[in-house]
Amino acid sequence: MQYTNLGRTGVSVSRLCLGTMNYGPHAEEASAHQQMDRALELGINFFDTADVYGWKKGEGITEQIIGRWFAKGGGRREKVVLATKVFGDMDVDPNDRTMKRGLSGLKIRRACEGSLKRLQTDYLDLYQMHHIPRNGVGADEVWEAFETLVKHGKVIYIGSSNFPGWNIAQWQESAKQRKFLGLVSEQSKYSLITRAIEQEVLPACEAYGLGVIPWSPLEGGILGGALQKMKEGRRANENVQKRVEELRPQLEQFEKFCKELGESPANVALAWTLANPVITAPIIGPRTIDQLNESVRATEIKLDESSLKRLDKIFPGPAGAKEPEGIADWTKHRAPEAYAW
Repeated sequence: MQYTNLGRTGVSVSRLCLGTMNYGPHAEEASAHQQMDRALELGINFFDTADVYGWKKGEGITEQIIGRWFAKGGGRREKVVLATKVFGDMDVDPNDRTMKRGLSGLKIRRACEGSLKRLQTDYLDLYQMHHIPRNGVGADEVWEAFETLVKHGKVIYIGSSNFPGWNIAQWQESAKQRKFLGLVSEQSKYSLITRAIEQEVLPACEAYGLGVIPWSPLEGGILGGALQKMKEGRRANENVQKRVEELRPQLEQFEKFCKELGESPANVALAWTLANPVITAPIIGPRTIDQLNESVRATEIKLDESSLKRLDKIFPGPAGAKEPEGIADWTKHRAPEAYAW
């Protein structure tokens, strides 16, 4: 396994991040525990979750599964850089609106205590705002809540998720005024198919020293050999099938190229994200140990310039790019240069 620093921090994390969203809904607890044990054996030390995962409001099922794994001991907690999130609706009491979707100083404090209890740990390595707060809360209120958690040793680092570039700049400048470290990471959707963050989010993260943690790097499995899997009779939901048909010409080229490389489509897609110097670790969300084992190969694949350019032709970068040569030369079409004459 390869490692890198999480943004401008000194903490070392694996180049793959274990996503746990499947734990509970799609992977039973015993299987989830086996996967987390295997992840450590493979050298993956970066785990990501959220209080809402498990999708039963207020229960935090996935965090509970991870917490019971930590409780087994053996240094499991100490070996993991643990990330979770706050923002989602965790309110099961209709008369108590403090835990509804959004952020506030009180919500952050209560949500953190809930996550710590479910995860059976005394601290969170990375506590992430799952979305931009749009409920009227100001940055000062949010930063004060996070500063208090950091001061009391309950949180070490703060991250964002699904933030546009402007908001990253806005929040970092407000943190700077408070003489607070602010954000150290951003978790955004990023894949060969979804590349909008190349224009503004990635440049903002690079400028402010944020590590980038891509979610859905396989675009919900579409980049994981979807055409071959459909031929093998594997079922996908109607929306996925529709999306696959829309992308069929590109996917045919992509899967053909992967076959020429002698690599699986999933690993090529992951290797493509890792080729970008601003990316810290794409999130993998295995349902089985076999999928987890296969993913590690992505860190060993080195795509050369010609391969990157070929992938850019199959999946072009953001519309309106000044020089749309994609990740092979992504600095030429990022904001604000992409809009400049």
